[in-house]
Amino acid sequence: MSKKRKRISRRRLAGQRVLAHVVTHNIETGDHKPVTAARRYIAEQTIVPPALLNVRRNEHTTDRFFWGEKGLFSAQYAEENHFLFPSLRAIVDRIGEDTLFAGLESMAADDWEEMEEYEYAFV
Repeated sequence: MSKKRKRISRRRLAGQRVLAHVVTHNIETGDHKPVTAARRYIAEQTIVPPALLNVRRNEHTTDRFFWGEKGLFSAQYAEENHFLFPSLRAIVDRIGEDTLFAGLESMAADDWEEMEEYEYAFV
């Protein structure tokens, strides 16, 4: 039986490219939960959106958050839904969609093409 490949989402890849142009802050949680540490850091440093916060929980785990004009979100949500955030849309408009998203069409297979690769039938 062949090994199944994890699906690569074009939308998420596009969001990763957009978030690569956002300021990133690296912080430690200290005694707080990761989201609380992120909120406290944003308040203390008066960070202006958009920003990414990498909150290190321990030596093995890092949580990623996106600080946008609408609030604090997980970075994964921001990657998948980057078009919902006006500040990220401004980045795309400034750089240009053709430049930023070049080559994404050929990188990820279509859902139906990938389904045909499975060795079992869908019932």
